[in-house]
Amino acid sequence: MKDRLIFLFNRMGERLWIKPIIMCFLSIGMVFLAHLADQTQLGQDLPEINVQSIDTLLTIISSSMLVIATFAAGSMVSAYASTSRTTTPRSFALVISDDVSQNALSIFIGVFIFSIIALIALENDYYGKEGHFSLFVLTLTAFALVIITFVRWVDRIARLGRLEETVEKVEKATHDALQKRLVSPCLGGTSIKPPHENTLPIYGNQIGYVQRIDIEKLQALAESDNLGIIVEALPGTFSAPGRKLASITHNQSDASQLNTEVISACFLIGNDRKFDDDPRFGLIVLSETASRALSPAVNDPGTAIDIIGRMVRLFTFWSNHHNHKNAAAVYYDRVQVPELSLQEMFGDAFTSLARDGAGMVEVSIRLLKAFEALSKTEDPATQNLSKIHAQMALERQEKAMQHSHDLELIKEHSKFIKPE
Repeated sequence: MKDRLIFLFNRMGERLWIKPIIMCFLSIGMVFLAHLADQTQLGQDLPEINVQSIDTLLTIISSSMLVIATFAAGSMVSAYASTSRTTTPRSFALVISDDVSQNALSIFIGVFIFSIIALIALENDYYGKEGHFSLFVLTLTAFALVIITFVRWVDRIARLGRLEETVEKVEKATHDALQKRLVSPCLGGTSIKPPHENTLPIYGNQIGYVQRIDIEKLQALAESDNLGIIVEALPGTFSAPGRKLASITHNQSDASQLNTEVISACFLIGNDRKFDDDPRFGLIVLSETASRALSPAVNDPGTAIDIIGRMVRLFTFWSNHHNHKNAAAVYYDRVQVPELSLQEMFGDAFTSLARDGAGMVEVSIRLLKAFEALSKTEDPATQNLSKIHAQMALERQEKAMQHSHDLELIKEHSKFIKPE
């Protein structure tokens, strides 16, 4: 249930209208909240507030907030467009869910609504002495909040959508997804066991990517029907006709009575991939960004080199913790879930980098150094795969490079593949 709520909360964060709507209702509520002070007996202890001063302050706020909110929205749209141009459209979801920008836009719109409603209430003598004081305090608070938010937002909007900021967000999202899988390699289920005699394939009726699997619901269904369920499609898998989502292991002679539609409904299928439960997607987005930087139109090998370093950081984190992990807790003993494939993760991260950077000596050397660093981790699988990919990268580089000095340099940095 907790994972489901977090997933839904993250999806709400990708919608720009949610927070402004909430702030609008809060703003209206604050206007009426100030009126509650009139029900108290604090009038004799409160200073007299000139209504004209409140009116002037609210007028200034109302006339400026709409302009600021429009400016904020325009700046955010420009930042979002910059993201697609400099990195890859797949990183857009991370940029649009930036909390600082969304909160700033929400506060600007909310304070604008507050000032308009408060002015209407003030002009119609809605408040008494206590209400005037409360409204004055709320107005000053709103004014201070706008100033603080604007200063903070200006600092953020200067970075939002920039290449370095976006790549940093993608790396963090990938790191978080890897950490989640390290804590729960099988998503709370059990590891894959030897094949069962009686299995029934479950196919999806939607075409798209698996975004999330409701393992808790699968467990409940398996317990109610005395089944075992094998997950065949992890988050990030493309679901299409003929592609199994899961398999049912059963001991019933007649399996036709099983409700397979309910099981397939536990797999949330969408048009695009999400970072939450799909660390491979993060690696792909980083790799796409590096490939774009290496294109002749951009010609930015420095970005590719930076991303190679981030790949090393992510794989070192995975290898070190995966090699020393304790036995993961099993919460759903009737659901078998495959672990992430390190081989596929390496392919996602380095194949396009090795292909597109093969003709650039500086990128090739950095890539070989990255593989050498990964070959010295404590995880045997990482050591083996790093040498395999280093050999493939070397073969590409030898075919792409013409200058003899460049070839000597890459051969010098590839000696770790087959030590003498």
